[in-house]
Amino acid sequence: MLDPMEGASVRAPEPPPGFSELISRGYTAMLGVLKDCGDCGVELSKRTLLENAHITWMEIGLFAMCAVMWTALRRRLTRCLFKPVAEWCCLLPKDAEKMPESAWKLMFYCMSWSYCTYLLFFTQYSFFQDPPSVFYGWTSGMLVPTDIAIAYLIQGSFYAHSIYATFYMDTWRKDSIVMIVHHIITLALISFSYAFRYHNIGLLVLFLHDINDIQLEFTKLNIYLKTRGGTFHTLNDVLSSVGFISFGATWFWFRLYWFPLKVLYASCISSVASVPNIPFYIFFNSLLLALLVMNIYWFLYIVQLILRVLKGQMAGVSDVREYEGGECLASRPEGHDGEMEQRGAGQRGKQATNGIVKEKQT
Repeated sequence: MLDPMEGASVRAPEPPPGFSELISRGYTAMLGVLKDCGDCGVELSKRTLLENAHITWMEIGLFAMCAVMWTALRRRLTRCLFKPVAEWCCLLPKDAEKMPESAWKLMFYCMSWSYCTYLLFFTQYSFFQDPPSVFYGWTSGMLVPTDIAIAYLIQGSFYAHSIYATFYMDTWRKDSIVMIVHHIITLALISFSYAFRYHNIGLLVLFLHDINDIQLEFTKLNIYLKTRGGTFHTLNDVLSSVGFISFGATWFWFRLYWFPLKVLYASCISSVASVPNIPFYIFFNSLLLALLVMNIYWFLYIVQLILRVLKGQMAGVSDVREYEGGECLASRPEGHDGEMEQRGAGQRGKQATNGIVKEKQT
């Protein structure tokens, strides 16, 4: 098996770049690749795809089997664990319906992110500390190390399961179609990076994004639990607020600071330095840049909500992606006027992001 760290042991880690260096050198690198691509077109793309994409039928079969396994495991855990816990907690009917989904996702993302963290910080891989090393020793069709292949199998099969689950298992929401499109794009990115052996940088991308899903689902679970039994629970309300604030902070640090300075620096600049004719350079970097744009877009909403919290203009965190109009007003618990007064997605004064919304005080 080809050592993924080949060449890394004889090179000192490159100093971390600044944003100005990233922009200037990245622009120069991409412009140079475009100028050198005089014969680029459909035919060259087809030939490059056939020559450099490597995936076996056995891998496809294992992927499909694991996707089915995730579905079966979720059904069993929902029936035997999550629903009984929701009933024991006396959640509101709508919250009891949604709680198993968030519990399942929290469990998965804790597991997947922990495994990525283990690979990046407790094994021989130095991709986080030295991002350019993701392309050291890269060759077309190189063997994928077993531990990284497992991470890809876990993530790819889970997103395949998620496409099915959004249709047939999850609560149908206003943005469910968007989520399906997201899952399809994510699955395509995972498959593409695996087939072209960009698995090292793919591991880094997974690590930098999965932590936010943990905080999102943790926050949503506390939103459901804070009104259990028809009464208001301050502890869960505080935990949901803390979860939301940490969600915003890590979104900035992981997706808007580390992601460009580590992933984009390696993919835009270090890749052509290590592999001058690296396949699908423009396509791959375009997808990563699009991901950065989406991260910035969502972060603007997060900032708006955090500012309102700091100004004392909002109280209480609610998950409203599934609500239309005032359909949830009947679920308002007694004894806490105002806290659950406006939980409909269409009610006034609300801003939503990734399923979380802050409510205005009335």
